[in-house]
Order: sequence, then structure tokens, then C-alpha cells
Amino acid sequence: MTVYPDASLVVAGRSDSTLNRQGVRMGSADIYAVVERFPEIADSLVIGAELADGGYAMPLFVVLSEGAALDDDLVTRIKQAVRAELSPRHVPDDVVAVPAVPRTLTGKKLEVPVKRILQGAAPEKVSSPGAVTNAEVLPWFAEYGSRLGTAGQG
Repeated sequence: MTVYPDASLVVAGRSDSTLNRQGVRMGSADIYAVVERFPEIADSLVIGAELADGGYAMPLFVVLSEGAALDDDLVTRIKQAVRAELSPRHVPDDVVAVPAVPRTLTGKKLEVPVKRILQGAAPEKVSSPGAVTNAEVLPWFAEYGSRLGTAGQG
């Protein structure tokens, strides 16, 4: 982010991974900063996906810390924290445990490729397995996306 003398701001980032809920935009890093403070959460990935019916799904995928369980209490606490610290509009629709978060070899979370997978794109079409860590979880996201009703969007 660049702050100019006139107090204007320019925020650099990828607009294709920006969460846009009801016209209010937020960066995924804001969600991660809240969610990953929970000791039960080792890693997370939030996706905003346009649905085939015109709706918008915003699931939050979490990798649990060793010994942690994704129970109703933890889901409630996560949602309450996002609501209180960020925005009621950006409370995730679902909080889902995943075995791992796929990343580039440089460590960037695969937000855009996972979004495209949730929207019906084949995993092998959106990322090169040799350029991704935890690529074995990409088919899991395809299965999850098939239940969202997003097919045909990506």
C-alpha cells in the first residue's frame, strides 16, 4: 500500500482474488490475519466464488493444528471474530477442514486457481503439479466445488 501526502491510498494486489461481497471489497489477507490467530488453525484459505445462479459463495478452508477439532464452538468463534474485527458481510458461509492449503513453490496461497477449480475448472487446467506444493489436495477442492453449484463459471 502506498500512502500519498494528500492522504490518498493506493492498494496494490490482485483484484481477481479480492473478496467482493455485496459490493464491499476486502483482501483475503485481512481474513487470514484474524483466522490464523486462533491456536486451533495452522493455515487457512478463503475463496469468493460466483455461483452459476448469480449468487456468491465464500467458504473458508482451514488446516487444523495438531489435536484440534473443527467443532461448532470453533466455527462460531471464527465467524464472530470475522464479524467483529472485519465485516459482517465477509463472515464465511462455511468453515471447512482441509488436509492442506495448496501453494506456489514460493509460498503464495493458490487463491485464484482454487477459485477456478471451485467454479468447475479441472485442477490440471489451472495449475502445473510441479509448480505447486500440496497439489494432491486440488481434486478435493474440485469435489467440494461440484457440491456448490458453481460449475460452468470458470
